[in-house]
Amino acid sequence: MDKQETILPNGLFMDLERSGPIPLYFQVSQRIEKAILSGELPAGSRLENEVALGERLGLSRPTVRRAIQEIVDKGLLVRRRGIGTQVVHGQVTRKVELTSLYDDLTNTQKVPSTTLLVLETVAADASIGEKLAVAEGSPTLHLRRVRLADDVPVAVMENWLPEEFIGIEPDDLVQHGLYQVLRSRGVTMRVARQRIGARKSTAEESALLDIDKNSALLTMDRTAFDNSGRAVEFGHHCYRPDLYSFEVTLVEK
Repeated sequence: MDKQETILPNGLFMDLERSGPIPLYFQVSQRIEKAILSGELPAGSRLENEVALGERLGLSRPTVRRAIQEIVDKGLLVRRRGIGTQVVHGQVTRKVELTSLYDDLTNTQKVPSTTLLVLETVAADASIGEKLAVAEGSPTLHLRRVRLADDVPVAVMENWLPEEFIGIEPDDLVQHGLYQVLRSRGVTMRVARQRIGARKSTAEESALLDIDKNSALLTMDRTAFDNSGRAVEFGHHCYRPDLYSFEVTLVEK
């Protein structure tokens, strides 16, 4: 059963300056954000709908909608179809290092979970064969998963692995991150070649990630190599940008 809507106390908005120089949407946004960061609105709380909040505060719906969108853009709120607007712990920021999404979520005190969509043996096409340095037609393990953080979908992850990993069990992938599974099999990841991009979501991705059709997505293609230089996995992942970002440190040469 979904959580009931959380009614924000009127006292939170008592000091709104309705004729001052600071836009009303910004004032409302700041007060809701403060309630989230202080814990007054804990993760998982579902806000009352925009119409009800606007009527209660004597504000227009566009004002309330823009206020909430400001907080959505910061990754503190998420809109979920059929559920409403929920508080989340904040956006996950991944430094561009050789880590897994599962580890990143755990390290930021989020609870990761996985929905396994596909686990199958497929013949490598020319592209996958090149990525994994195996002959075209070679057996590979193909996986497709949805990764959730605190029960909110964050990413759709698709991976291909060389033949030796075909025995990986479904429960391993549901209970653990892929890199954890590979480490348990004696694999030491040493380096990866990675490309970050962006595109619009497909209809299926929109449904899986609980977002509007044609929403913007972050993408990452990565080939990881072990300490002998052998390719051990190729992944094509897409992420919700309101819940996930990449952080890069640049150094002047």
